[in-house]
Amino acid sequence: MADALKRLSDEGVAIWLDDLSRKLITSGKLAELMDQSHLVGITSNPTIFQKAIAGGEGYEQQLSDLAVRRLTVEEALRMITTADVRDAADVLRPVFDATSHRDGRVSIEVDPRLAHNTHATVAEAKQLAWLVDRPNTFIKIPATEAGLPAITEVIGRGISVNVTLIFSLDRYRAVMDAFLAGLEKARAAGLDLSQIQSVASFFVSRVDTEIDKRLDGMGTDEAKALRGKAAIANARLAYEAYEEVFRSDRWEALEREGAHRQRPLWASTGVKDKAYKDTMYVDQLVAPGVVNTMPEPTLDAVADHAEITGETVRGTYEQARADLEALEKIGVSYNEVVQLLEDEGVEKFEASWNDLLKSTEAELKRLAPPEA
Repeated sequence: MADALKRLSDEGVAIWLDDLSRKLITSGKLAELMDQSHLVGITSNPTIFQKAIAGGEGYEQQLSDLAVRRLTVEEALRMITTADVRDAADVLRPVFDATSHRDGRVSIEVDPRLAHNTHATVAEAKQLAWLVDRPNTFIKIPATEAGLPAITEVIGRGISVNVTLIFSLDRYRAVMDAFLAGLEKARAAGLDLSQIQSVASFFVSRVDTEIDKRLDGMGTDEAKALRGKAAIANARLAYEAYEEVFRSDRWEALEREGAHRQRPLWASTGVKDKAYKDTMYVDQLVAPGVVNTMPEPTLDAVADHAEITGETVRGTYEQARADLEALEKIGVSYNEVVQLLEDEGVEKFEASWNDLLKSTEAELKRLAPPEA
C-alpha cells in the first residue's frame, strides 16, 4: 500500500500529515502512519484544532480539570492544544533524532487574531515555544506584511518557524528574505545556526479553486482550457525562486556557518474539484528537498494509486510562466487573487479560532463545579 509513498520519499519529498487530534495520538494511528506510510511530520492550524476538539473524543477529562481550576477560555485552549502538540512531538521524536533534526516536527500556529500585529506575534511565538517545550516543534507564523518582521525576530531568537499562508511569488521571496535576515540576526547573537530549522508553507489547491471559479464565470473555451493549471504553475515557480535564493552568496555565507535551508512546504494539497485527479498536487509537485503536508484522504489516495515516476518540477518553469501569463491575458489578475486568498486565509483561521473559543467556553461552563 505504501510503495508510492516510499517512492515519493525516495525522491526527496518529506511526507507530513495535515491533521492533528488527541485520538490520532492515543489510538496509535500516528505511530502506525510513521511505520507504514513514511510519515515524518505533522502540521496543525486553527481549523484542524477546531474540528478535533469540537469532535470531543479524548478531551473530556482535561476540560473537566481545567473547568475546576476556572482558567480563562484562552488559557484553557492553549493548555489543550499545546498538550496535543507536545504528545505528538514525543511520538515523532525518533524521526527527529534519525534525520538530524530535519523532520519529526509538529507545527502549532500563533493566535490568528494576531496576524496583523508584529509584536504580539513575536510574544505569542515565544510563549508557545516555552509552553510546548519540545525541540521538534515549529511555531507557525502567517506570511502577512506584519508577519514578515516577526519571522525575522523569532528566527533571530533561535526558534524554528513554519511560515504559513503563502500564496504569491513576491510574498514567498519576502519570506525567504525574512528567514535569511533572521539567521543573520541569530548569528550576530552568537546562536548555533545548525539548531534552527524552517519551512515555508506555499498553499496550492486554494489557488485553483479561486481562479477556476473566475474561469467558469467567463465560460469561453479559452478559459476552460486553463482550468486546473494555475496552482501547480504557481508552486513550480516558487520552487524556481527557492533555487535562486539558496544559490546566492548571501545564503552560502550562512550555510558555511551551519545554517539549513528553509524548505518549501506544499500546503493545501487536498484536491477540491472532483474533475481532477485526487493526487495531482502531490505527483505533479515532486522535487528534492520539499515537504508535502497532506490531509489523510490524500495520503491514502497517494498510497493507493499515485504514479510517482520521478521529479516533476524542475524543467517546467517556462510552461508554468506561460500558464500564468495566459491567465493574465484573459483577465484573471494574479495579484488580486493571491491577495484575496491571503485575506481569506487569515479570516478563515480567525473564524475557526473564535468558534473554538466559544465551544470550549461552553464546555468549561458545563463542567465547572457549583460556586461554593
